[in-house]
Amino acid sequence: MYDVIIVGGGPAGLSAAMVLGRCRRKVALFDTGKPRNRWSESMNGFITRDGINPGNFIKLGRKELGKYGVEVHEREIVEVDYSSEGFKAVDAKGNEYRSKKLLLATGLKDRLPDLPGIEEMYGKSVHHCPYCDGWESRDKPIAAYGRMRNGFGLSLSLKTWSNDVMLFTDGTNKLTDPEISELERNGVQLNTKKIKRLEGENGRLQQIVLADGTSEHREAMFFSTGTEQQSRLGELLGCEFTSKGVVKTRKLQMTNIKGLFVAGDSARDVQLVIVAAAEGTKAAVAINMELQSESRR
Repeated sequence: MYDVIIVGGGPAGLSAAMVLGRCRRKVALFDTGKPRNRWSESMNGFITRDGINPGNFIKLGRKELGKYGVEVHEREIVEVDYSSEGFKAVDAKGNEYRSKKLLLATGLKDRLPDLPGIEEMYGKSVHHCPYCDGWESRDKPIAAYGRMRNGFGLSLSLKTWSNDVMLFTDGTNKLTDPEISELERNGVQLNTKKIKRLEGENGRLQQIVLADGTSEHREAMFFSTGTEQQSRLGELLGCEFTSKGVVKTRKLQMTNIKGLFVAGDSARDVQLVIVAAAEGTKAAVAINMELQSESRR
């Protein structure tokens, strides 16, 4: 019986595991090695680790956990259940693990736009988060991608990093007249033509080829196409979700299920790696306090 099982070994899971390990808790961390940012060349905006490769960040985190006795397993947890006695987790090979508390830090995955050529550019010159990668795209010709009205807010926000922003709605045109006027006032160009493919070299976007044969020179693209949960474990456990598809958390990352905590991108908050790490720490403190309280009964 573990004190805590953590599912997900990104910034949230690693941070929680460290705090709980330092609290002398028996902790098992399970991770599939497929974080949301695994395609990115660098992880930005994390103080003292700005620009680090995401994979190297994970390796450093796992190494630090060793001195606290945290068990790290590269296995996928496919089933979870709970009762008055605690939680049961089952991995892909059918092995069972039990714990008093459970922390889900499984994250989200982005819905990549269905555009030929985008896969080799994702994480290099095509991104989902301006706060993570906007600096590296500063002063470049930037494309904002969002069908219907989804790219409107994104395109305006990108003006913080470049004066040359073009919104691509990819063959759709659902923007209202006031929205179009706001784009014009703020110098955002609007392109409603259907996109045929993205072109570039070595993962670097150079131009967006349109269905009518024309093309637009762009050196970076940010997209707004939504996300989905990396794992269905929260759903299987009966977690409450927000309208945006993330788990509804309460004080200190608590959920509607006693003893279950959720931290990182899969929970509601700002989706940045440093915030995910902070949420993992908050959850770990709350978990330890619950275990302390329960041990006194």
